[in-house]
Amino acid sequence: MRNTTKTVTTVLAAGALALGLAACGPDSAKSASGPLVVAASPVPHAEILTYVKDHLADKAGLKLEVKEFTDYNTPNIATQDGSVDANYFQNQPFLDDFNKKKGTDIVPVVTVHLEPLGLYSHKVKKADDLKKGASVAVPSDTVNEARALKLLAANKVIKLKDGVGNEATPKDIAANPKNLKFKELEAAQLPRSLDDVDAAVINGNYAIEADLKPAKDALVLESPTNNPYGNFLAVKKGNEDDPRVKKLAKLLTSPQVKKFIKDKYDGSVLASF
Repeated sequence: MRNTTKTVTTVLAAGALALGLAACGPDSAKSASGPLVVAASPVPHAEILTYVKDHLADKAGLKLEVKEFTDYNTPNIATQDGSVDANYFQNQPFLDDFNKKKGTDIVPVVTVHLEPLGLYSHKVKKADDLKKGASVAVPSDTVNEARALKLLAANKVIKLKDGVGNEATPKDIAANPKNLKFKELEAAQLPRSLDDVDAAVINGNYAIEADLKPAKDALVLESPTNNPYGNFLAVKKGNEDDPRVKKLAKLLTSPQVKKFIKDKYDGSVLASF
């Protein structure tokens, strides 16, 4: 039986903030002999962790508990205040932006996989088929919106101003030949927007969760070459040397996990080790 806890995000957020009053830092972390509680997005992060729990953790002497979160904010809040021990859902540019804006000190431990960002549509078969004035939904958070615009620019759908970094917005578009109209939505809402817009740039985990196959269904897809958006296990600074965290990091980058990722996701998720 899977011991994965799926909880409504708003309830978890409230609980995480309340628990923060009692858990103030590494010194108040759970005993190293207790279960390691990891916050994760449902797909593929929680699935990968559950594979580790069911097939590898016991032999390594690791007690692992997985809590699923459906947004990109609560896992870091919960990790910061100690209501979970670690999280697995994000990339470095996103974490850098979150730490800067929220005053948190979450740090990466080990990079596990890449979920290529893709452009999807229920209305056209190729990006070139988008009509003038077409609507395109993009993630509303700073890093993923910039990442989405870079994807479109790399495929010559738009052109960005020179020197644009990880905070690009539609205001930084230098050329928009099709006069595309951009709609900013929370990343988790993007798959559901496909019937309401002409196309949407969707994060890999949400695409897979919506039964989209990035390697086959995306009109354009990020290249894994020199890609800075690998997803990693992360903890609050000071907890990197927790023996449980070290055990999980080793298991997440094992040959068994690499094979699991390859077999289960068929190119829609790529191991980064």
